[in-house]
Amino acid sequence: MAKAKTKFVCQNCGYVSPKYLGRCPNCGVWNQMVEEIEQPDIAKISKANATPSRRVSDVESKPVKLGEVSFEKEPRVKTELGELNRVLGGGIVPGSLILIGGDPGIGKSTLLTQVSGQLARDGSKVLYVSGEESASQIKMRADRIDVTGDNLYLYPQTDMSYIRENIDEMHPDYLIIDSVQTMDEPEITSAVGSVSQIREVTAELMNIAKQQNITVFVVGHVTKGGAIAGPKILEHMVDTVLYFEGDTHHSYRILRSVKNRFGSTNEIGIFEMRTKGLVEVANPSEIFLEERLADANGSAVVVSMEGTRPILVEIQSLITPTVFGNAKRTATGLDHNRVSVIMAVLEKRGNLMLQNQDAYLKSTGGVKLDEPAIDLALAMSIASSYKNIGIPGTDCFVGEVGLTGEVRRVNRIDQRVNEAEKLGFKRIFVPKNNLGDWSKDNKIQIIGVSTVADAMKKIF
Repeated sequence: MAKAKTKFVCQNCGYVSPKYLGRCPNCGVWNQMVEEIEQPDIAKISKANATPSRRVSDVESKPVKLGEVSFEKEPRVKTELGELNRVLGGGIVPGSLILIGGDPGIGKSTLLTQVSGQLARDGSKVLYVSGEESASQIKMRADRIDVTGDNLYLYPQTDMSYIRENIDEMHPDYLIIDSVQTMDEPEITSAVGSVSQIREVTAELMNIAKQQNITVFVVGHVTKGGAIAGPKILEHMVDTVLYFEGDTHHSYRILRSVKNRFGSTNEIGIFEMRTKGLVEVANPSEIFLEERLADANGSAVVVSMEGTRPILVEIQSLITPTVFGNAKRTATGLDHNRVSVIMAVLEKRGNLMLQNQDAYLKSTGGVKLDEPAIDLALAMSIASSYKNIGIPGTDCFVGEVGLTGEVRRVNRIDQRVNEAEKLGFKRIFVPKNNLGDWSKDNKIQIIGVSTVADAMKKIF
């Protein structure tokens, strides 16, 4: 018998090498090359013996003109979690493949168990396939969060051949796979969780979703860096990619969309983890500001946009003289490079001596802020801590800061102003060029600033 040919595949990026390499030349990760048996090339097999390849649709299609394509709006299935509907673009699209990733213990299985129970109560048939937990363990979680439903079926299984048989027999409306890294395609000889296995399992789930119009939710493990484990093709093949973020030491969770073929990729949903499961947070701005100290120095509130939703978040700064030769810069929830740029602008344009000061900054509530409109609030927070002068608790800020110290225009200023007014703020500092971008008579005082120095004169 001829010796089986083997290859070495990087488990991080899918790079293939004929021999073992300690470091992957494609992604640079160490000790991720795993030996796999090379599958026969179907293209070299004679047509008489070749097996038909999988196709998303068995119907033969032909090229058509763009103007002749008929478009029908995709129907949406609403869940009881409005935050999930928001992130998905208005609800679940039947026949879509949705990937949910997140750290261990963050609440992925809890979220899908809640959604499964609600869909089952509404009359839909749901098949929950678990490769990591037994049926009794899932039942314990369901009892804890009060999930019931005669149409919810539990199936602890990892073999895709058995899973396909049960899908053909049951014809469920929704399929939950927890998780894709534990599923085993028996036709593939490589180990479970390898690049080949994940690729084939995902392709099979895509065929199930498109051919049988079954909505498939897939749970994905993440690496230490926070990315979904496995080849990048996993994220390319699915319709929607959601990341479940949050600190296990805090109760708030953020569901963020990074890919969505049926909606926006800028939306976020905010949940609170409680004993009875995940509860949606309808007004996150109040949650993020409820413990803020009035007139505390080093504190400034920014009106940030997360998708179409304005959120007020507190930015805190602590500026203190350094005891070492080089000043330390630490940022949590903020981009470290952005912090360094704003501090350089304040030193050059605002006459603040920050080169001998340690700086510690954070955004409260576990929210990660990365849009340019947070620059002005970040600068005022640093200046407040350096001068040891508190900013009034009824002030908030919006604006992008340039390297010459100018405060530049931002988008959706009307939504930001209305949100600040709704939460009881008295003054909002905005870029001068944004004045007059709305016609509503606001009770909040809108102050336009043109430079960082101008903003500091009006506040301190």
